[in-house]
Amino acid sequence: MDPAVRASRDLFERLLDPEFVEVGSSGRRYAYEDMLAWLPEHQGSSRSGPRYRPSAIEGVLLAPGLVHLTYETDFDGRHARRSSLWRKRSEETGWRMYYHQGTPVPPEAA
Repeated sequence: MDPAVRASRDLFERLLDPEFVEVGSSGRRYAYEDMLAWLPEHQGSSRSGPRYRPSAIEGVLLAPGLVHLTYETDFDGRHARRSSLWRKRSEETGWRMYYHQGTPVPPEAA
């Protein structure tokens, strides 16, 4: 969620699994290359703009090398609940996000 990482393809691609998939709040599916191209231009990627503020972070080890992470974010007054799967294929590659989905939370449900 660090703007410096989000704005840098080099840094960001180290965190995404080559088989990464995201289902956006619009229902659109994003693959690895989509995210690498889109993210530097997305809100939250500028040091001078609004930042994501995470909270309620919880992780569950599902299997060796596979963690399910859930958390909530606030971004410029918009609240979302998020879920991601992180996998570790080797010590060299480390942990990388394999799947992500974020669901906007309307103010009355927060």
